[in-house]
Amino acid sequence: MEIVVRAKNTKVEPGVQTITRDKLSKLTRFGMDIFRVEVDYSEIRNPRVHDCELCEVTVHVKGHFVKAHASSTDQVAALDIVIDKVEHQVTRLKERKVDRKHRPSRRRLAAPPPIDDWIEPTPAGTGPETGAENGSGHAEIIRTKQFTAKPMTVEEAALQMDLLGHDFYLFKDAQTGHATVLYRRRDGHLGLIEAVG
Repeated sequence: MEIVVRAKNTKVEPGVQTITRDKLSKLTRFGMDIFRVEVDYSEIRNPRVHDCELCEVTVHVKGHFVKAHASSTDQVAALDIVIDKVEHQVTRLKERKVDRKHRPSRRRLAAPPPIDDWIEPTPAGTGPETGAENGSGHAEIIRTKQFTAKPMTVEEAALQMDLLGHDFYLFKDAQTGHATVLYRRRDGHLGLIEAVG
């Protein structure tokens, strides 16, 4: 298992790097196919923030990844909090994989609802026409993110979305090959938007 320790806006002492590698190497006890762990240390530079040492861990498991972050007064304390979160998520991932193996059949999630069910109406006076965002009346794209959409089943995408704590997840459907968005509806159920053609 490869463990990569990086620092941004801060310095990671050799002793902290050793502790980090020792603690994260124990993730192998879960019996998962973990092939890479990335640890990013950074510092929140705000005198009003007491827990200024931030630690983010990304665990690459075959077919999935688990990500967690935490902040504390020092780097090792932040690492300990993150490891608790990561271990909890890896345990959930392992349980779901075992549960899926013992399930007699796989059901595909229901087709996405009509568009009216997942677009929320904007209350009068709060939409882009008010120009509240930037004074021009239009929302701006302030961040762009790119990633490789791996082919996976809807069930795997739902698990990955849950592990990341997101309300939606973009993936390539292994059965159809289409770009698909899995999203959480207001009623708690899941929906699919599938690009065709």
